[in-house]
Amino acid sequence: MKTHYSIREAAWLLNIDESHLCAAIRRGVLRAERRRSRLVIPAAELRRMLDGGTR
Repeated sequence: MKTHYSIREAAWLLNIDESHLCAAIRRGVLRAERRRSRLVIPAAELRRMLDGGTR
């Protein structure tokens, strides 16, 4: 089981455009982390978004 997803993978799973996902990260709606100089989405954060987006 994956612990982190790339921006592209997360956008595909959420069925949104990558630019919308990046905008959500900038606004603080979605949490991302830097791993090896790349932004990744933690699996728990992605599950939260898929379950309705409440914190």
